[in-house]
Amino acid sequence: MEIESKLHLVDWIILSVTLIFIVAYGTYVTRKNTNVTDYIKGGNDTKWWTIGLSVMATQASAITFLSTPGQAFHSGMGFVQFYFGLPIAMVIICVVFIPIYHKLKVYTAYEFLEGRFDLKTRSLAAILFLIQRGLASGITIFAPAIILSAVLGWDLLTLNIIIGFLVIIYTVSGGTKAVNVTQKQQMIIIFIGMLIAFYMIMSQLPADITFRKALDIAGASGKMEVLDFSFDLNNRYTVWTGFIGGTFLMLSYFGTDQSQVQRYLSGKSVRESQLGMIFNGLLKVPMQFFILLVGVMVFVFYQFNASPLNFNPKVDDAVKNSKYAADYQSFEKEHIAIENKKKALLIDGFQIEEKEEIQSLNKRDLEIKASAKKIIDKIDETSIEKIESNDKDYVFIHFILNNLPRGLIGLLLAVILSAAMSSTASELNALASTTAIDLYKRNVKEEKSEGHYVKASKWFTLAWGILAILVACVANLFDNLIQLVNIIGSIFYGNVLGIFLLAFFIKFVKGNAVFVAAIITQTIIIGVFFLDWLPYLWLNLLGCVLVMGIAILLQSLMPKKENFNDLETIQTN
Repeated sequence: MEIESKLHLVDWIILSVTLIFIVAYGTYVTRKNTNVTDYIKGGNDTKWWTIGLSVMATQASAITFLSTPGQAFHSGMGFVQFYFGLPIAMVIICVVFIPIYHKLKVYTAYEFLEGRFDLKTRSLAAILFLIQRGLASGITIFAPAIILSAVLGWDLLTLNIIIGFLVIIYTVSGGTKAVNVTQKQQMIIIFIGMLIAFYMIMSQLPADITFRKALDIAGASGKMEVLDFSFDLNNRYTVWTGFIGGTFLMLSYFGTDQSQVQRYLSGKSVRESQLGMIFNGLLKVPMQFFILLVGVMVFVFYQFNASPLNFNPKVDDAVKNSKYAADYQSFEKEHIAIENKKKALLIDGFQIEEKEEIQSLNKRDLEIKASAKKIIDKIDETSIEKIESNDKDYVFIHFILNNLPRGLIGLLLAVILSAAMSSTASELNALASTTAIDLYKRNVKEEKSEGHYVKASKWFTLAWGILAILVACVANLFDNLIQLVNIIGSIFYGNVLGIFLLAFFIKFVKGNAVFVAAIITQTIIIGVFFLDWLPYLWLNLLGCVLVMGIAILLQSLMPKKENFNDLETIQTN
């Protein structure tokens, strides 16, 4: 697969101009931030549509636009159920979280915990956030870098450094406002790019294949099964995991993760912040549905066009130079034969009664691909360079580079890199703010000037940016990148959410009980994950219930002499 020739001068121009504009614009419009309020809270003048787009851009990393279409290509539309809890979480956050945060005028979500409990509980929650978000920030750089490196032949280390460096420039310079204003531009580029990609897929289908027929073809292959009402715990994505586990994950992420909280803390008012979150809740699920639909249409496209047995371009060279070359070639021949049979059925006029034959061919094709992956894994065990057999993250980029005209390739690459930059910028901004406010400022004894803390925040942003690049440089691909980010979050989010719910609603529980309960819960959750007892989405619910239950139990066993500030006391101060 000759990829490098696909990038023409016009692609380089569009890609370069887009990225340079984002960095220059973010740096220029926020160049005068001189105090902590401007730098960390964006001057508290952000409008609701900017908040909504910034919140979406923070969550929609490059992983979303690389992995999600590949997820749909292989498994269909069922992944959209993961987001079913998001609108519910948005309503709860608007009613409970936002009014309290704004009333207390906090810079970070964790400030609230010290007033409600104590310093050690605030510090623990902040540290849990720093661990999981610090890891995730490295992955949001690594995800597009590893894939672009594989398909374009670019040096992986160089890509990691370039992406990280571009983000660091405007995030260090402008803080929260720089993140907000650049994410608005990035989301516009992303929306335009994905709409064009969808149009180009449909335009390259055979003339008689309408959108309705394309959906029928996808449905015959089981790709349009959106809802799963089963209670099978081995199934990661069902209506129940979405509404229950997804709600707890989204509550934790949007309500307690500083990378998101910082987006709406910059709102001009409570109403602006609430409108921004409702906007996100209304638009996010349709957006994810559309991105998955793009992946399904890519699947339909490859029913009429040849596709590789494995979309990872490194696989071909690795297999050709191995002792398994003949076995792999036999699988390729059978894969091509199955493709031709399906194409003949579909071109001759797809009939409902042929659905079983198509499903049988698909089943055999999946078996062939599974056998091919075993060969790749055997090669990987003896190879110096890691070769990823799971190709979900390579499907969409393969289509872009091999089937789009010059110019559009540059635009779609700009979409991927813009998404990487937007989510990474939010993460670095939040990591620096939490470090500066919750750990550094809180433990500095003498008074410091506003300028000192702005400078400290900039240095922390730079430090976290360098750490994120280092994490990206040593990371390895997982089963699916979008799942990896959500898994990391699920290990920590439930515990942190439980701490906040205790703070909001269980007023008799005190700091010592919560602190001990949080440590016990985090240990249990890590154990449950590594023992693989539950699908990762349920870890959010389990962590939340555990920390609340253990804290209540511990408090009931403790002496009742300990004084504490309850929520009512805080709100009246």
